[in-house]
Amino acid sequence: MNIHELIENIIDLALKEDGPDITSSSIFQAGENLTAVFIAKEEGIIAGMDVVREVFSRVNRDILCSFAVTDGAPVHKGDRLGSVEGPAVDILKTERVALNFLQRMSGIATSAARYVSRVQETKARILDTRKTAPGQRVLDKWAVRIGGGSNHRLGLFDMALVKDNHIDRAGSITEAVERIRTSSPGIPIEVEARNLKHVQELLDIGVDRIMLDNFSLEDMRKAVEMTGGRIPLEASGGITLDTVRDVALTGVDFISVGDITHSVKALDISLIIEGTS
Repeated sequence: MNIHELIENIIDLALKEDGPDITSSSIFQAGENLTAVFIAKEEGIIAGMDVVREVFSRVNRDILCSFAVTDGAPVHKGDRLGSVEGPAVDILKTERVALNFLQRMSGIATSAARYVSRVQETKARILDTRKTAPGQRVLDKWAVRIGGGSNHRLGLFDMALVKDNHIDRAGSITEAVERIRTSSPGIPIEVEARNLKHVQELLDIGVDRIMLDNFSLEDMRKAVEMTGGRIPLEASGGITLDTVRDVALTGVDFISVGDITHSVKALDISLIIEGTS
């Protein structure tokens, strides 16, 4: 998979949704230039500067982007993040698309950073999920990394994740795992355990990771003791900022949090015109 090509396609589709800017073309003169600045309107973590630069470049390579911060930087209300300078109509027709990417990615990075901060001084790593905006997963997951989190699988192709429906259809955990090993040798396998009995079965057959889905804190601790570090454990299911540290303190290796991407609050950022020429 060519990630850069995928991102270009995402940007092109977003630009195509807007079409020509009949408003700006009517108000601004041909050849008129402007300078505008990005202003943070709340505290957070910035993500998506490279995407913003690419968005403007796809419309007009003569637009100059100059940024005062880099991805991963903390910002506060009122901070100047950078500026764009160039043809007025092209900047204005691109403004909303650029801000949409910047605000969403920054919101995700901010959320990821909050979760990561809650598990400091534990061994747990915060993971995202596939609960992302359709068609924008690569950007959502990029933002998670910028915020200090880690990516789970990108799609259905880079890791086998055996869940309830697969186990029920195969007849058992062991049979489900054997089928995957036969059909896709070498692919990493993670299996969702429903209880401690399943954890023991997975220890016996050996897999790459065990997901503890909606386990109680007590059962998570027992699973950590049972596995003794032989198989990495991932806690999942309804984990929030209020509960994530308690989960991390059980000793699990990973904590997956769908909230980081599926319920993200975009970071409030504006693009303000400073002058025209």
